[in-house]
Amino acid sequence: MSKRFYITTAIDYLNGEPHLGHAYEKIVADVIARARRSFGTEVFFLTGVDEHGQKVQQAALAQGQSPKAYCDELAVIWKTLATRLELTNDDFIRTTEERHQKVVQAILTQLNNQGHFYKAAHRGFYSAKEETFLTEKDRLPDGNFPASYGEVAEIEEENYYFKLASHQQWLIDYIEANPSFIAPDYRRNEVLGFLKNNVLEDLCITRPVSRLNWGIPIPFDPAFVTYVWFDALVNYISVPASLQDPLLADALAGRAADPTASGTLWPADIHLIGKDILKFHAVYWPIMLKAMGLQQPCQILVHGWWQREGHKLSKSTGNVVDPLAVIAEWGLDAFRFYVVRELAIGPDGNWTDAGFASRYQAELANGLGNLVNRSLSMLKRYRNGVIPAPATDLQVDAERAVAETRGHLEQNQLQAALVSIWSLVNRANQYVDQTQPFKLAKDPAQAKRLDEVLYNLVESCRVLAVLLAPFLPGTAAKIYSQLALPDAPDRFDKTAWGGLAAGHVIGEPAALFPRKDRPAA
Repeated sequence: MSKRFYITTAIDYLNGEPHLGHAYEKIVADVIARARRSFGTEVFFLTGVDEHGQKVQQAALAQGQSPKAYCDELAVIWKTLATRLELTNDDFIRTTEERHQKVVQAILTQLNNQGHFYKAAHRGFYSAKEETFLTEKDRLPDGNFPASYGEVAEIEEENYYFKLASHQQWLIDYIEANPSFIAPDYRRNEVLGFLKNNVLEDLCITRPVSRLNWGIPIPFDPAFVTYVWFDALVNYISVPASLQDPLLADALAGRAADPTASGTLWPADIHLIGKDILKFHAVYWPIMLKAMGLQQPCQILVHGWWQREGHKLSKSTGNVVDPLAVIAEWGLDAFRFYVVRELAIGPDGNWTDAGFASRYQAELANGLGNLVNRSLSMLKRYRNGVIPAPATDLQVDAERAVAETRGHLEQNQLQAALVSIWSLVNRANQYVDQTQPFKLAKDPAQAKRLDEVLYNLVESCRVLAVLLAPFLPGTAAKIYSQLALPDAPDRFDKTAWGGLAAGHVIGEPAALFPRKDRPAA
């Protein structure tokens, strides 16, 4: 089997319920996955949840539950989110699964045998909230630690450490030699700045069982469990390994693997993550992979954070956006459209209820929805729904939008792709105003011209359905259904002009985006 396009999201930490940022990341990954499939590429899309660590243990105990029971309940909520977002993920990993634990322990054993770990005592300030030791560099000018670290306590304990410093120059050289490894560019520069201005401290990869027992046991020392981040990052290879990726089978068995070779899934083509976990993915993970003798992922694609109405999302202040509530009120495709159209991958975004309502009305209801409805309605009214002979007035405009959209999708520029798609929506609506088919219909001498206009409009709607399928899959399917086309708009090559055959009879038009008066909340 040949290499499949392998895209992952971060796995979400199970110490709470999903919010806008989680839904956004998953939708972006889903759009990329659907787009690649539409190009004829085999895709494997992985998402899941991260279930170990001190925060989960504390949250479970606070509710009077065992960590496992607590995680089982929350995992259902996160899986439900994936279902409600209609993600096309191929697998959903839970880090409590045996298939994951086996891979983590195999890697720990291998790296320990190769001398990458050592045991040492350490005294320092520890943030339970962030599950990490802090240094003097983390202090504020007044000597205190930032409130974001929560309660900080000074502790002394023995742990195992992963030697990082010896790989630091290699990592700098690798990132500089592979400019697309971290995207956007300013995130790459951020990592390089960190690496060039700091000496990498060795990574503490364990926690004593006496303090934390909710984790994967260290196979060579039962007095310790695995640090949650070392555990979590491995999910990206534990799933391919469980699917018998031959490259990973060699590595996990301690056999020398070709670090330039590809398996059926590994290396990942895209790790899609939020900016807050960049160091883990762009510093720790590459060094872990190098130590394992495995090829690096092709790209770490980093997105920003969402605010609401210019303020940080916060449950404590009530300043949140509930994705499922928005979907229930406005529809899934409206939600998918807004988060991708409003925010390019990289910078931070600002959700506003007025902005959501405005884009819904202007671009979805009045733009796309109105175009499809009036185009199909006029064909029903003036030609009994029968497609006339092909015509080419809008062919150049459609082909330009198709080429631009594909180029943007190949570069994962989803917002720009939607702008290109809407250039055709706007051009087709302008074409209606220019040609005025409702006037042509009143003049029998203009029958041929009316046929041409109607074909251009309805064929543009068909092309738009194919272009929109990765973004608005439900809407794209509805357009194809209203056109009475028997297949699905799931292949990008169906954007070729002339796909509607003369004599084909369309179905019944129906509103794609009913107008609403209430704001999104």
